[in-house]
Amino acid sequence: MYLLDTNIILEFLLGQDRADEVEELFKVTEKDTLYISDFSVFSIGIIFFKRKQAELFARFIQEFVLEGDILVVELQKSELKNLHYISQRFNLDFDDAYQYAIAEYYNLEIVSFDSDFDRTEKGRKEPKDLIK
Repeated sequence: MYLLDTNIILEFLLGQDRADEVEELFKVTEKDTLYISDFSVFSIGIIFFKRKQAELFARFIQEFVLEGDILVVELQKSELKNLHYISQRFNLDFDDAYQYAIAEYYNLEIVSFDSDFDRTEKGRKEPKDLIK
């Protein structure tokens, strides 16, 4: 089971250089194996609203979260205290520490284009690593 970092979703939604790779990941992964954090959902919302593209956020929620196969997970309040420790231990900023904590809590593999996760015990995979 995989936690998709915010940059994976944005790569696809914004049609960036590796969007095809992400699209292929969506096609080949089994139903109910892709997760996204609530923090990523909020981050995507902030980006689209800032760009005056709120309708794209609504479409993302409808197609990927409500009708799609991406499950949204959140960090339990009791786990928030660990973010500081995770951030210091692996030299991660807040959003990466949050993603890492989610991955640990739910026992998910991190899928990201962000090499900061390479410094962690869990590491990361890129979509191309999961497309066989």
